[in-house]
Amino acid sequence: MLFRKDIEPRCQYCARGELLKDDQIACPKKGIVSPGYHCSRFQYDPLKRVPPQSAVPDFSKFSDEDFTL
Repeated sequence: MLFRKDIEPRCQYCARGELLKDDQIACPKKGIVSPGYHCSRFQYDPLKRVPPQSAVPDFSKFSDEDFTL
């Protein structure tokens, strides 16, 4: 696994699965499955995984005085 060892297996980023246009995965072993499903043949493909967006900091609670020395 790339970067982290605790990535949850999902067909959405399995090397064997192919994404269909109806938000379903075509698995050669199980057939048509949901993206959250996984089977014993899961093989991680880091290029299919999209990491979650990082949170945007909220600076509205600070004033200009907080940023001066």
